Amino acid sequence: MNGILKSIFITFLPLSGLYFTILSAIHIIKHGVSVPQYFGQIIIASTITLFFVFLFLKPVARTDKNLKTHTTLIIIGLLINIGFGIFKGINLDEVLPSIILFLSWILYLKWYSVFNNRSENLILQKGAQFPELNFLDINKNTITTSTFSGNPTIYLFYRGNWCPLCMMQIKEIALQYKELEKRNVNVVLISPQPHTHSKSLAEKYGLNFHFLQDYKNEASKKLNILAKNGLPMGLQVLGYDNDTVLPTVIITDSNHKIIFADLTDNYRVRPEPNTFINIIDTIS
Repeated sequence: MNGILKSIFITFLPLSGLYFTILSAIHIIKHGVSVPQYFGQIIIASTITLFFVFLFLKPVARTDKNLKTHTTLIIIGLLINIGFGIFKGINLDEVLPSIILFLSWILYLKWYSVFNNRSENLILQKGAQFPELNFLDINKNTITTSTFSGNPTIYLFYRGNWCPLCMMQIKEIALQYKELEKRNVNVVLISPQPHTHSKSLAEKYGLNFHFLQDYKNEASKKLNILAKNGLPMGLQVLGYDNDTVLPTVIITDSNHKIIFADLTDNYRVRPEPNTFINIIDTIS
């Protein structure tokens, strides 16, 4: 149930921001300074809208947990809206949208972005043996994790091409390709998404990476990293399944022992790009 609510929430949050940005702009254009409280509302709504727009137009691999700059702007907008509302005589219809947007933003930071209980995953602990798992490559051939024994391996479980932070994280790894190749590192990128999406990603980079499909999330279930109903509502029309995977990075040594496990508790917080090289260098 929690996954379904998050799926609906993350679709409606940016749409709500866009709606109230347009509505506020119309009021300001029509009435100018006679409706000053809408200046606060447009600050809140446009901050939320632009955050998601730029997340796709100019992707990043990570953000700070509380998005301090955006949150500060939203608080300023709320204070402006409420302040002018009190000065003019509070009209609930004019103040309520700003309050709802503010509370929605807090929900995004403290509820939607957060994964609970990941530290309790006993399967992916440092020092443990990485389990034997089966995947499908982009040609639908079965690949097992034993294929990668003998060399250090980076396993990156990503949500899909639809996730801008995942795509930027993969780009960062691609930029490290030469350094990883020097160290004979296997780079295994795993997602439950359809083969066509993974194939387009593989063609984009043209590197000796392994793009694998976790068919029906069988591996993520075994590893306890399944995100039930983790797909934002509406993306099903692009061929993605409702269930996806929690962003996870595992690094194993040549004997498939786990030497690093990043089970982030926030989907916007990912390892820094040099982390993987530094970890691998500790075993060389």
